[in-house]
Amino acid sequence: MTDVHIPDGYLDPYMAGATWLIAAIYLYFAARKTPRDLLPRVSAIAGAIFVAQMLNWPIPGGTSLHFVGGAFAAMYLNSPWAASIAIALVLAVQTLLFHDGGITAYGANVLNMGVVYVWIGWALWKLLERRYPLAGAFLGGWLGIFIAGTAAGLEIGLTPTIGYPLSITIPAMAIPHFLLGIVEGAITVTLVATLRRYGMMPAQIPVLAAKPRP
Repeated sequence: MTDVHIPDGYLDPYMAGATWLIAAIYLYFAARKTPRDLLPRVSAIAGAIFVAQMLNWPIPGGTSLHFVGGAFAAMYLNSPWAASIAIALVLAVQTLLFHDGGITAYGANVLNMGVVYVWIGWALWKLLERRYPLAGAFLGGWLGIFIAGTAAGLEIGLTPTIGYPLSITIPAMAIPHFLLGIVEGAITVTLVATLRRYGMMPAQIPVLAAKPRP
């Protein structure tokens, strides 16, 4: 499958341990930054993204593509911290029940999809939300997953036991995700455009707009 999930065996114990530790610390602070009244929506968006990720589109080469949703989660929840929690929940279920991504690589996968992707997508969305919201949604989904894929290539390339240098692992992950990220961006902007049309984005709901999430 062509996605950002790193399986077991691709990271050595040092890289796996370091990414687990960083992810655990980050998620601790993300949990503290996420208000309790937002948790039902976190659960709902995590469930929706999990179901969406079960839909795979085959692409040439015997691989497939699926929606990741990190940027959309941040946009919909109006909080990258809450979005990180949602993506971490999705990844935990996928790892433990469906073996999509390794247990030893869970920390790296959380960092890539639940931190790097979420925050890049959120930053581009907030940068363009006021004047060009749909462009911000598309770029957030596209470039966010591209940079997340590049980060995965960096982590794999820094693992000596894998046997491939950064000059191979980074292009191998970055180039496909630069192209496939266009689909991620298209799905993200479609969801955002639909929700905006029906007044369902947080900024359009008075009770939610009054509580901006950092």
